[in-house]
Amino acid sequence: MNIPNDTIVMIRIPSECLVDLLTDNQCVSVKNVNFRCEVPQCESSSPEYAAGGWTAWAYPESGGRCERLRSLGDTCTVDAFHVNETERCTSWVYENNNTIVQEFDLACEEWKRTLVGTIHSVGLFAALPLTSFVSDTFGRRTAFILTAVSAGVMGLIRSFSVNYVMYLVFEFLDATLGSGVYSTGFILALEMVGLNRRVLGGNLISCTFATGQVVLALVAWAVPDWRTLTRVLYAPSLLFVFYYFVIEESVRWLLSKNKKAEAARIIFKAANINKKKLSPESVKQLTQEPQEVVKQPKTGINREADENKKPSLFIAVVKSKILMSRLCICSFWWITVTFIYYGLSINSVALAGNSYVNYILTSLVEIPGYFISVMTLDRFGRKGSIMTAFIICGIALVSLPFIPSTLQWLLTSLTMLGKLCISMAFSSIYIYTSELFPTTARHSLLGVCSMFGRIGSIAAPQTPLLVCMFISF
Repeated sequence: MNIPNDTIVMIRIPSECLVDLLTDNQCVSVKNVNFRCEVPQCESSSPEYAAGGWTAWAYPESGGRCERLRSLGDTCTVDAFHVNETERCTSWVYENNNTIVQEFDLACEEWKRTLVGTIHSVGLFAALPLTSFVSDTFGRRTAFILTAVSAGVMGLIRSFSVNYVMYLVFEFLDATLGSGVYSTGFILALEMVGLNRRVLGGNLISCTFATGQVVLALVAWAVPDWRTLTRVLYAPSLLFVFYYFVIEESVRWLLSKNKKAEAARIIFKAANINKKKLSPESVKQLTQEPQEVVKQPKTGINREADENKKPSLFIAVVKSKILMSRLCICSFWWITVTFIYYGLSINSVALAGNSYVNYILTSLVEIPGYFISVMTLDRFGRKGSIMTAFIICGIALVSLPFIPSTLQWLLTSLTMLGKLCISMAFSSIYIYTSELFPTTARHSLLGVCSMFGRIGSIAAPQTPLLVCMFISF
C-alpha cells in the first residue's frame, strides 16, 4: 500500500529545513571568525580588524590573537613595547559581528565555541528515548508534530539569548525537544510506502536533507547575523501544528495498536486517490470485525500468564540473540557514521576558499551518494553496500594528512569523496536499521541505535579543538 505522493512530500519538508537547521545551524552561528588582540594605545576610536603597521612591534612573532608584547608606556611607538615579554590579551577586535564568538566574546576560548556542538549532541542523545516513547506510544504523527513545533519555540527563544550560558541551555532544549522530528518523519514516511519502494523513499528523504543544507547555506549567506538567521529559520516550524489536519497516521502503527477501523479508513482513502481497487480479500480483512473470544475469569495465575505473554521490550531484546546482535552491530555502525558525517560537515567551513561555498559543495555531494545507494542496496545487498562505502570513505580521509597543503584541489576532492561515501553509508544504515526490527518496537530500537550514534556526534564538534592542539605541538 502506497500513500499519495503529496503526503510523502509534506512529511519530507522538515528534512529540507527544520532538521537541517537543528543539526547544522551551529556551523554558521558558532562559526569561528578572525580576531586579534586589542592594543588600546594604538587603536582608533572605532577599532577595525585590519590594523596598521604598528602590529610589527606590538605583537609577538607568533601572532597577536591571544597575546601581545608587554606595554612599557601609553604611546604606540617601537620603544613603547617590550621586545621579549608578552602578556595575555584582555580584549579583542573581531573581523565581523555575525556569530556568537564576537557576541559573547569567546576569543581564545576555543573550547567554549566547540562546546556548543557537544551540548547540542548531548541534547540529541536525550531526545531519542523521549521521542521514541512518544512515537511508539502515541503515534508517529503526534511525535512528528510535537517535535517540529517544540524546535521552533526553543530556537526562537535561543535567538534572544543575553549570555553564553543562556545560549547553551536553549541549545540543549532545542535539540532535546525538537531533534526527533527527522527520525519520526523518516519512519512515518517509510511506513507509508510499499516494501518495493522503501529504498527509493528512504533515499529521497535523505536527498531533501542535503537540499536543506544548501538552503541553509544560501540563507546564511544572505542573512549573516546569527540572531536574525535563527529567527528566519525557526519561525516557519511553528506552522507544523497544522500538519495534524494534513497528514495521516502511520497505517502500520495503527494496525500494531489494533486500531483497525482508522487504518481501514486511511487505506480506502489512499486507494481512492491512487485510483486503485482493493481485492475482495483485502476489503474483507479490513472490514471484518474480530471474532469475540470467551473471556476467562482473571485469576492470579491467569493474570501472571498474560503478563508473561507480553514481556517488556528490554527483556525481549535481551532474550533474543538475533535482536541483541543486530542492536550491537547497528549501534557500532551509528557511532562511526555520525562521527565522520558531522565531523566533515563541521570542518567543511575550514576548507580553503569561501566557507559558504564549501558548505554548499559538501552538502550537494551527498545527493550522488544517495542515488548510488538506491542503485546498490537492492542489487548488492545492504551489508555489502554499507561496508564498501565505509572502506572507500576511510581510504579517502586517511590519505588527507599525507597530501601537501599546496594541493588544495586534491585535499578538497578527497574530502568530498569521503562525504559522498559516508552520506551513502548514513542513508543505507537508516534504511537497514529500520528493517531489522519489528514494527511495535521499530522506533524504540532505532532510537537506541541512534542514541549510541550520538557518541560520535558528541565527539565530532571537538575535532576543531583537536586540530588546534595538534598545530600547537
